[in-house]
Amino acid sequence: MNVFENKKGKIILLKMVKTIQENKVYLGDLDGLIGDGDHGMNMNKGFSLFEKRYCKNDFSFTDGLKNLGMLLMNEIGGSMGPIYGTVFIGMAEAGENLETISLEDFSKILEAGYNGLMEIVEARAGDKTLVDTLFPTLKSLKTDVVLGVDFVVALDKMKAAAKQGSESTKDMVARYGRSSRLGERSRGVLDTGSVSCYLILAAMADGIKEILKEL
Repeated sequence: MNVFENKKGKIILLKMVKTIQENKVYLGDLDGLIGDGDHGMNMNKGFSLFEKRYCKNDFSFTDGLKNLGMLLMNEIGGSMGPIYGTVFIGMAEAGENLETISLEDFSKILEAGYNGLMEIVEARAGDKTLVDTLFPTLKSLKTDVVLGVDFVVALDKMKAAAKQGSESTKDMVARYGRSSRLGERSRGVLDTGSVSCYLILAAMADGIKEILKEL
């Protein structure tokens, strides 16, 4: 079956939380190379608070995204709270009325989050930000919708696109954020936001795959 039930989405959010928790030191160390070093700490704080506050109860994929997004936007410092909050809330609103989610639905859900982000940031693909991860991920999903690719296969391709997008930031010069002050010196280091975005999207894909394989 190429759809998953929205109400079973808790497993997806738990995988996202675990991924951030497991990579908090790596993200902090990476951010310290060209940023202020607090990305891992802030992300871990937000995702762990979500786990503590909500994960004793069941919730749907979109309800989980909405609650996580609101928490990140309102209670976490730094620039990434509002950025990820906007993405997750946009995704949640796009899919909140769906009982089942297909590949096409998921593509539209992610596109809504991406479009919401584009309304609040000036960065675009090539500027060494998480947009460089989101853009190719969304492009991969939309292409596979048109081609009629199996959901699980499309999720694996989505993960590969996200990873490639994140890794592409290493050769870029930062144009936004604190690292942009370094100019050419920012080249040669991965953008931390692009890495956390890849980790989150990969965990999201793995969670959906786990639900699909249970059907």
